[in-house]
Amino acid sequence: MKTVNNDNTALNQAKNTIQKSKSRKKSKITSFDIFNFILMLVFTLIIVVPLWNVLISSFASTSALNKGGFVFWPSSLSLDNYRSVFSDKTLWNAFFISVAKTGIGVLFHVTFCAIVAYGLSKRNLKGRGLYSAMGIVTMFFTGGMIPTYLLIKSLGMLNTFWVYIIPAMLSYYDVVILMNFFRDVPDSLEESARIDGANDWKIFAKIIVPLSKPALATIALFHGVWQWNDFMTTKLYVTKESLYPLQMKLYEIILKSQAAAQSGLGAQVQIETSSKGIQLATIVVTMLPILILYPFLQKYFVTGTMLGAVKE
Repeated sequence: MKTVNNDNTALNQAKNTIQKSKSRKKSKITSFDIFNFILMLVFTLIIVVPLWNVLISSFASTSALNKGGFVFWPSSLSLDNYRSVFSDKTLWNAFFISVAKTGIGVLFHVTFCAIVAYGLSKRNLKGRGLYSAMGIVTMFFTGGMIPTYLLIKSLGMLNTFWVYIIPAMLSYYDVVILMNFFRDVPDSLEESARIDGANDWKIFAKIIVPLSKPALATIALFHGVWQWNDFMTTKLYVTKESLYPLQMKLYEIILKSQAAAQSGLGAQVQIETSSKGIQLATIVVTMLPILILYPFLQKYFVTGTMLGAVKE
């Protein structure tokens, strides 16, 4: 009995020694950890400080903006910039156009790309190689600005809302991501559904789409950010101010303020707000929706991209 007790005591002491050594190893901070911490802190400051400066500058008064020289906090704060921005009725219309084209554009783009990807994911599709080759060509070559403009004009989409939606419905890069994601869905699920009498559309809607939420959310995020930030489409194909999105409105504000500064009128425009303050407030209003939306889709972002990666 004494021998057993001695063995147990020795075993417990050995376990305690191992646990202590592990805890020491875990709590030990190496020079590599310190280097990583400093490096990440520097990168974080490089990203956060400019964003904070834009945000706090948008709340700065005209006098504080004219003085300048601040990074983290201005000498005085004011809401005049935002009052001026939100009092502009054309800006509210631009905000509505941006939300509408982003929401409808994402819906059309994701739906169309998913349908095309589902068809191309089937190896028994006739002409699949030709369709894939045509899609790959569009990833590297385009028709050019002038031919694209002539095509949009011949289709009657100049100065229409649909010029934001229809030309952007297909992206073969997104099709490739979805196509490889769909291939990972077990064939047994589709076979069992066909036995129950489901057709291709029902299988796609009831089985494929619910199982592909991470990939679809990733594509929606990609295209949503592009739609929200896009102003070249407006610049090339739209001349009606009633169809201007927020980005084009911001572009106009910057151009007008630069023209006023070059003509020497910048010093005279200091009634309630400065043109720079309006620019900053417009920038914050423009990027705020994406900043709010992104964290909710971030968990799908990496998952969808990795699961839909190109594989042999």
